[in-house]
This record gives sequence, C-alpha cells and structure tokens, in this order.
Amino acid sequence: MPPVCLYGRADGALAGEMKREQRLVRSADFDRVRKMGRSWAQPLLVLAADRNDLDRARFGFVVSRRVGNAVVRNRVKRRLREAMRRHLPQVPPGWDVVIVARQASAEARFSDLEAAIVQALDRAQTWFRGPRAAVEIESTGVGV
Repeated sequence: MPPVCLYGRADGALAGEMKREQRLVRSADFDRVRKMGRSWAQPLLVLAADRNDLDRARFGFVVSRRVGNAVVRNRVKRRLREAMRRHLPQVPPGWDVVIVARQASAEARFSDLEAAIVQALDRAQTWFRGPRAAVEIESTGVGV
C-alpha cells in the first residue's frame, strides 16, 4: 500500500500541480504562441494556442503587473492554473496554450475564471480538432 500523503501525491508532486513537461517555460515559446497561433478573448482572459510538434500539450500563464500587486498576480495565476488543470483533457496533445489574464480577473471568483476557460476552450475546439486550420496558419505564417 503506498504511503498516505496529506499535502501532495505519493510521487512527491503537490496535489493539482502541473508536471514540468506540461508547462511552457521559455519566453520564445510564449512569443511564438502569441504571434503565430490563434487566440480567443473573454472578458476575464485571452486563450492563445499553437501547434508544438510534441506528443503532449503544454500550458503557460501570463499575469501582468496591470492586474495587481504580486499577491494578487500569484493568486490569479494559481486559480487559472487550477481551472486549466481541471479541463486538461479538452486540449489534445501537440498544442501549446497560453492564457493571459485581464485586469478583471483580479476581482473574479474562481468559478467565473473556470467558466471563462471552459468557454474559451469550447470556442477553440474546432481549431484543436481541425488539422486544416493549423496547416493553413503554418504555411502562411499569419496568425488569426
């Protein structure tokens, strides 16, 4: 029987934490997704996505100083990360997704942030499922 861990998983990772291979960390990847990918806007956030030629989806979160001080920004980032983690199966492997928080996200409840992510992912599903749209963008080099 594996050891019981109250504050994390048995493998040492925190409960709800995205694995490192699921995170975008290089600024060049963030820039590529924002410039070459497609985006969907919501009042609380903007979701941008682009292909990554990997066998997994990766996620990045941007919360600028415009949203609030460090405490507020970190709270928004944690909430967005958790909301996205709950809906990971909606993003197929091979995509990079960047979520950019808007100012209104600082005052939003978690349920509102989660609903905004769900709406943005629903709008993005045709893009995720349709290889023609991604190929057209890659061949022209123009994001929509």
